[in-house]
Amino acid sequence: MHFANCNRFLIALGANLGGSPGKNADVINVALGMIERVGIKATLTSDLWRTPAFPADSGPDFVNACACLETALSADGVLDILHEVEAALGRVRGARWGARVIDIDLLAAGPLILPDAATLAHWMALPAEDQRRLAPDRLILPHPRLHERAFVLVPLAQIAPEWEHPVLKKTVRELESALDPDARAQIRSI
Repeated sequence: MHFANCNRFLIALGANLGGSPGKNADVINVALGMIERVGIKATLTSDLWRTPAFPADSGPDFVNACACLETALSADGVLDILHEVEAALGRVRGARWGARVIDIDLLAAGPLILPDAATLAHWMALPAEDQRRLAPDRLILPHPRLHERAFVLVPLAQIAPEWEHPVLKKTVRELESALDPDARAQIRSI
């Protein structure tokens, strides 16, 4: 099957507090419906994947998916809508990387780098011990960790295999192929 290259807005969705993979999948589908009801078109949506919580032992397994969105909104406008959807579904921002009813991340906007290359480089190079306690105070694109996370790259490869990271100059397909095989093996289709 041929997948179109999504070059507008790429998002990742995850849920792990629904009580079961089926209920977590329902939350993701509701979130996608809410996004579309405000006029943002989801042109491609990946399969749903069961993934271990990140970091390990931080909660029940997640259900994850990715989608490509098309809209005339700016990246900040899209992020505002995603945060509104999260809040409407009961997301409370607390502990970083904790269990959550829904998590929607804006991964990329085509080749756009926000706010600038130096800020992105800073967040991409952030030491592991700082990643859990520090969060940016503005939108950083592409997402500084997307290239490291199997739970993002596996579904993203279904919908945007040819999207090229504007800094790493590698496609999603190449990034997914470079994943640790053990990490990749933990991502299971549902």
